[in-house]
Amino acid sequence: MNPVTQSLIDLLSVKLLHTAPTTTLYRGQCEDLGFRHLFGGQILGQSLYAAIQAAPEGFLPHSMHAYFLRAGKVKGHVDYKVEVLRKGRSFSAVRVDAIQDGKIILTQNTSFQLPEEGLEHQIDMPKVQGPEGVMSQLEINRKFAELIPEDVRDKFTADQPVESRPIDPVNIFMPDKKDPHKDLWFKPLNDWSQQELALRYSLMAYTSDFQLLPTSLQPHGLSYASKGMQLASLDHAIWFHHVPRIDDWMLYNMTSPKASGGRTLSFGNIYNRDGQLMMSVAQEGLARLT
Repeated sequence: MNPVTQSLIDLLSVKLLHTAPTTTLYRGQCEDLGFRHLFGGQILGQSLYAAIQAAPEGFLPHSMHAYFLRAGKVKGHVDYKVEVLRKGRSFSAVRVDAIQDGKIILTQNTSFQLPEEGLEHQIDMPKVQGPEGVMSQLEINRKFAELIPEDVRDKFTADQPVESRPIDPVNIFMPDKKDPHKDLWFKPLNDWSQQELALRYSLMAYTSDFQLLPTSLQPHGLSYASKGMQLASLDHAIWFHHVPRIDDWMLYNMTSPKASGGRTLSFGNIYNRDGQLMMSVAQEGLARLT
């Protein structure tokens, strides 16, 4: 197991602290990725892992709706208060509050369902260039390392547990105006298909927060590195259509249909290499020029 992969597994695997009749408490450590605040995907992944621990046996997550209430700090830990809201025959619901320094920074509801057969259809995977021969984001970061601020350079050029290969990469320091569409391939360094189910779902929640909000900045020739740019996730929704397989490249197809009122809206679809739509994502974010 690659050390950076093991670090991500340890990060997502929140630890049980306390069990009470109506609630359960877990704790997760924090990771500094070089951003100003705690990466939202970390809180999404950890909170989903905690929710899965509380779900009735045999139930699988099919949707997750989260609100970011406060910015998280990259140092210290986050506690996850878990409450089962409903245990039904087909569906169950679990609420998780992410708490840091005594304040709720995220609240989310995850809905679970017993697997069943039903109607099947999906939109086709976009026809884009395959991942072979495409430069990874890490290779790009290392090639232009001198442009990255020195205080975060080591974070952006360090080995990553998930490799991403953008089809049409953005120069975050001098971004051109582009349509609000983005396609990138991503794959963990190690095969996660044999990892416990909770970790596989948590990894997908973790990775779903990468690059989605920045897609909405492309029509304006801006990036998260633009001077005076203030970005923050406001809410995040995921629909899981299939159990994550995570044994090959996956395509993240993203688009942003609207920006207004200091907010942007983005949608994403994640396909496996065979073209199966595995999950859909929606995110509203704060985008201000200060």
